[in-house]
Amino acid sequence: MWVLLRGAYPLRILLPLRGVWMGRRGLPRSLVPGSSRRRYRKEALPALEIPVLPLTTTEIRQYLRAHGIPFQDGYSCLRAPSPFVGSSEPKDQTSAATSFSLFIDKTTGRFLCMTSLAEGSWEDFQASVEGRGDGAREGALLTEAPEAKDIEEIRRIWDRAIPLWELPDPEEAQLARMIFGLTKVTDETLRRFSVRYLRPARSLVFPWFSPRDLGLRGLKLLGAEGQGDGVHYVETTIPRPGAYHNLFGLPLISRRDVEVVLTSRELDSLALNQSTGLPTLALPRGTICLPPALLPYLEQFRRIVFWLGDDLRSWEAAKLFARKLNPKRCSLVRPGDQQPRPLEAMNQGLNLSRILRTALPAWHKSIVSFQQLREEVLGEISNVEQAAGVPWSRFPDLNRLLKGHRKGELTVFTGPTGSGKTTFISEYALDLCTQGVNTLWGSFEISNVRLARVMLTQFAMGRLEEQLDKYEEWADRFEDLPLYFMTFHGQQSIRSVIDTMQHAVYVYDVCHVVIDNLQFMMGHEQLSTDRIAAQDYIVGAFRKFATDNSCHVTLVIHPRKEDDDKELQTASIFGSAKASQEADNVLILQDRKLVTGPGKRYLQVSKNRFDGDVGVFPLEFNKNSLTFSIPPKSKARLKKIKDDNGLVAKKPSSGKKGAVPQNSET
Repeated sequence: MWVLLRGAYPLRILLPLRGVWMGRRGLPRSLVPGSSRRRYRKEALPALEIPVLPLTTTEIRQYLRAHGIPFQDGYSCLRAPSPFVGSSEPKDQTSAATSFSLFIDKTTGRFLCMTSLAEGSWEDFQASVEGRGDGAREGALLTEAPEAKDIEEIRRIWDRAIPLWELPDPEEAQLARMIFGLTKVTDETLRRFSVRYLRPARSLVFPWFSPRDLGLRGLKLLGAEGQGDGVHYVETTIPRPGAYHNLFGLPLISRRDVEVVLTSRELDSLALNQSTGLPTLALPRGTICLPPALLPYLEQFRRIVFWLGDDLRSWEAAKLFARKLNPKRCSLVRPGDQQPRPLEAMNQGLNLSRILRTALPAWHKSIVSFQQLREEVLGEISNVEQAAGVPWSRFPDLNRLLKGHRKGELTVFTGPTGSGKTTFISEYALDLCTQGVNTLWGSFEISNVRLARVMLTQFAMGRLEEQLDKYEEWADRFEDLPLYFMTFHGQQSIRSVIDTMQHAVYVYDVCHVVIDNLQFMMGHEQLSTDRIAAQDYIVGAFRKFATDNSCHVTLVIHPRKEDDDKELQTASIFGSAKASQEADNVLILQDRKLVTGPGKRYLQVSKNRFDGDVGVFPLEFNKNSLTFSIPPKSKARLKKIKDDNGLVAKKPSSGKKGAVPQNSET
């Protein structure tokens, strides 16, 4: 077994044939020049990118017309002449395609000049057009080049890497091909895509060339580990993942190409291009996200086919990405036994062109019969575990009840004041985030600094105050998580929060939003003096957002005042019954320290719309790591809910490993 990284992260995304995003610390020591440095790139939301008021495509068009700027309507962007192209640019770029080199995102207003690579926000563009700002026209907004240490590291690795066919030992070359599944990929394909092999790290090296001058801007290193019957790929990018925007294969795309196939791995792009001859591009972060900064490079294509993988998670990602690119021009290859990943399909001798012809359209006006749904229904039936969502790694008993975390659902979470709701829900969300679930946190009750400190402690499974020498190491790992924070604090209007959530879904492909808590948003609503009516409106807004954006929303709601000797029920949630009715899942943190002694906490699942299983299981709080997850050696068992009043049954558990949860009607 070959492993790319020394001392790899203890927490990994363990998905079939799925990579993990690693930073520079995973590289062999001999390839890292000097000591590591800190970079605080994690953005808080809303940041300066978010306008005070939502920007619409109509407003962008009106502004361009008002200033006499011609434009062309595209799929996801508007094209206009660029004010950032100076006299130093090549003079032969006179065609309509090159003169309209500025792409403006219809959703956010961000722009990118394909000629000069200048980019910025809508406010930056307005400042440039109106002559405001400091040197915008002179290139102050140019896309940031790699830092000096990155350039040095990139060049050092690239120079040491060699083509596979130039390895002095033929057996080593053949073994590398077998490990990465490249036995049928020709040397000509590897040469055309400029793929190299780094012997010290035993990894493939994929280059990122600048679309402007083909200069080397970054690298991705791919190592492979044996994992059961499959292969687990370990990825390292330079620069770090947040700044790595490489559409692998872009230099081979011609301006005359009108169709492209998008894959989630570079290896799949090699196989597709060789087998079909079609233009192929690999997304830089696989199924995790599609950065809007890449959309201008996909505007020229009239048809885009997504072939991202062989599981339901890839299928869901393809549908989400198609919404960004205009679903009318997108088609999706449905995962299945006869339609695996492109590289596997080629190695199995399948006809990749025939599989592409079976791609389903991502858009249709209406469902007129079962015919449009039968393929998706088949996918869920044949992949029951994947259809259940992303399982928790720290809460196995929660998996037995809820089965997993699914997109498009609304979860309501409640518990007594001081019981640890925020601490539990932060670990609950962190667990999913470490598995690649892009998460947006809206903490209105405690500051982001305090919340991040709690989550970092939970991530490290111990207090870093006592081991400051390890802070940089854990902070680097924590920084690479797809985790973002709203900068709101205290009372906020629902409209501002929803706008921020919409922005996060579009820009960062967020698929889990945590709102802590609902009561802090009610003071701004002027809909009615009736707080119950205001709460119902807010809950309805979150329900609609979750459904429309295929995004899971976890909403923390305080309970109404109850007697200390009574446990909470679904009816204990503050407000009317709308919250529990709209919710797909209802979780209650039961704190029985006043009844049976200190430290007795339980998590109760009182509603589960997915399959109806409800129940309760104990939680054990670890003060050192601030975690509620049950240690592996714990003998705590799942218990059924027997009492009609919703109280926990006190019957002794059976000798089985876990009692069967009760099934409830939804």
